[in-house]
Amino acid sequence: MEDLNFRKGDAKTEAFGSNRMLQPSPVEKIPDGPTTPEIAYQMVKDETFAQTQPRLNLATFVTTYMDDYATKLMNEAININYIDETEYPRIAVMNGKCINIVANLWNSPEKDTWKTGALAIGSSEACMLGGVAAWLRWRKKRQAQGKPFDKPNFVISTGFQVVWEKFAQLWQIEMRQVPLTLDKTTLDPEEALKMCDENTICVVPIQGVTWTGLNDDVEALDKALDAYNAKTGYDIPIHVDAASGGFILPFLYPDTKWDFRLKWVLSISVSGHKFGLVYPGLGWVVWKGKEYLPEEMAFSVNYLGANITQVGLNFSRPAAQILGQYYQFIRLGFQGYKEVQYNSLQIAKYIHSQIAKMTPFVNYSEDVVNPLFIWYMKPEYAKNAKWTLYDLQDKLAQHGWMVPAYTLPAKLQDYVVMRVVVRQGFSRDMADMLLGDIKNAIAELEKLEYPTSTRIAQEKNLPVEAKVFNHTGKPQAAKK
Repeated sequence: MEDLNFRKGDAKTEAFGSNRMLQPSPVEKIPDGPTTPEIAYQMVKDETFAQTQPRLNLATFVTTYMDDYATKLMNEAININYIDETEYPRIAVMNGKCINIVANLWNSPEKDTWKTGALAIGSSEACMLGGVAAWLRWRKKRQAQGKPFDKPNFVISTGFQVVWEKFAQLWQIEMRQVPLTLDKTTLDPEEALKMCDENTICVVPIQGVTWTGLNDDVEALDKALDAYNAKTGYDIPIHVDAASGGFILPFLYPDTKWDFRLKWVLSISVSGHKFGLVYPGLGWVVWKGKEYLPEEMAFSVNYLGANITQVGLNFSRPAAQILGQYYQFIRLGFQGYKEVQYNSLQIAKYIHSQIAKMTPFVNYSEDVVNPLFIWYMKPEYAKNAKWTLYDLQDKLAQHGWMVPAYTLPAKLQDYVVMRVVVRQGFSRDMADMLLGDIKNAIAELEKLEYPTSTRIAQEKNLPVEAKVFNHTGKPQAAKK
């Protein structure tokens, strides 16, 4: 007898033989009825096919590879809400252990067994918490002195990540930006101090600038700030945004002073889901001591079965990432992290060296201090080229690669650059495949008879590629 329900979806239904596969996926309204898990899975999975595979995404800083045991461990904890510490007390202890490990990687001077820090969804929330703490400490001091506290500001380079713009907007704190230039590619301490005053809540150097991959000189800033504070009577601190560098510097540059060994560094934030080698989203923030974490940042509730105190902008949050971080600490150890980060850096340096050999390109910096770098078109090549880096980005995307092209921040906004971020899971062999695809794409683009639409648009705006450069590579006024 014919089964009239066969095509409607039941245990015997072949996914691609079902009526559901003849219908578009829901956009505005939930479907009238259920379907089998096999068909639902296939429909959702199919929608992800037409996009870059995560390990070929060289635009993202976020971890795209963890081993099978780490993935299994995290999947088994996907139903655990970290904030329910009463129900899951061992997760809370594990979280504290992770904070201890991170704090000690950064040479925390705190003597207590449990260091002062907090879990975050990512480095963005961690940055927010560090910034809010600095603001509240400043405000409390101003109130005690009977001084106005309505015009706070903080100082950062134009190489900031967008979270700091959000922080400034949401808390109505002025963001004073020190421009990056061709001569000063990282935060200039003296220029930063010129922007400081009695209303400055902190200065924010960056370790692993998103735009360029370079590191601000925190030690030089700390030294200059110490003299400035002594002269003015201020006590402006440093919050280090170490989203990328916080898990690179301790392993590859242990002698570099950028962390709590410096006098004015009172808080540091990092992304666990970047070079912490954990799937998103995970961040950490650590303070030099309990006295630097304002009491009003801790919120308590008792409706989960016990009195729970939490520091964070978010409440419910996944526990799986905590297990993933703790697993990585145990699995890799210091030496394992060092080897993974070393390999990533060496592969980045290899790609950097090969890009430098390609006729159209010049690297933005001769140094590769983190596993990422940027490059741009040589001015003399760009003047006659019929294509731009945006066209190269498109060509590479056709082979599955995501290599971003973008303009640099203010004062350098005429520069269109490309960036490669090398992470765990990216091998030398994959690097050679990428380089081969770049060379092939250039060969195709050089055969173009007419300029691309992006080239025409750039010429109309007179970007840096269309300007005349002197022997130093710095732009001069273009001759008409």
